[in-house]
Amino acid sequence: MMKVLTYFISILGAAKAFAPNAFVKNSRTCRNMFTGIVEEMGTVKSLEQRDDMVLWDGSTGTGTELTIVAKTVLDGAYLGCSICVSGVCLTATEYNDSEFKVGLAPETLRRTYLGDLKSGDAVNLERAGEIGGRNSGHFVQGHVDGVGTIIEKWNDEDSLFIKVQVDPELLKYIVPKGFIAIDGTSLTVCEVDTDDNWFTFMLVEYTQKKIVIPAKEVGGLVNLEVDVLGKYAESAVASVLPRIEALEQRVKELEAELAAKE
Repeated sequence: MMKVLTYFISILGAAKAFAPNAFVKNSRTCRNMFTGIVEEMGTVKSLEQRDDMVLWDGSTGTGTELTIVAKTVLDGAYLGCSICVSGVCLTATEYNDSEFKVGLAPETLRRTYLGDLKSGDAVNLERAGEIGGRNSGHFVQGHVDGVGTIIEKWNDEDSLFIKVQVDPELLKYIVPKGFIAIDGTSLTVCEVDTDDNWFTFMLVEYTQKKIVIPAKEVGGLVNLEVDVLGKYAESAVASVLPRIEALEQRVKELEAELAAKE
């Protein structure tokens, strides 16, 4: 019995090792994340390809630069601060009282629809907040997992329901009544269909007027970030599952040995 207890204690220790550091209380550590509560809608001023980007070694390279007109998120802004742009955590490289600039890395362009933005488009904006402060949404990293496609919209009294088609590899992390960040907005999943690979969410009347999603038509794209706790749980279980299976096999062998002695 002691050996079995010791084994399960080791399993719990392994699972704990995969817990996100952002949730470990440490008074000496301050980490910035987002809440999914959009502060304002900004307007795209320009999306440009530049060939004069100064790299770390002083050389120049090509890159993509996005300029956004904003107001609220510029309060307290500084060079290098993080701003969530329609669900994507980006770094402010320049700013003034009315606009800011961010660079879009190739990975960002691959994972999100930001590369399709054009002048005049609206984007959701949120400043980073300190862990430990009030959070009316959920823990949003600003690390988009992929894009979904709006395939249906309908009204239910003053609520707006939206159905989104998504890749099966992403859908496995989406569960009914679970959190999801859609274009940086913290929302609750309503229904999930694993056969046809879609899920639904609902927007209350107040939220409809504060974010960009309602203006998107069927066929439009949305940036998706699944709840990070689901991915941590999958990683933790994957690390201990082989040992659990080995333990179960050993128990079966011991049971067989005991049965043979009777």
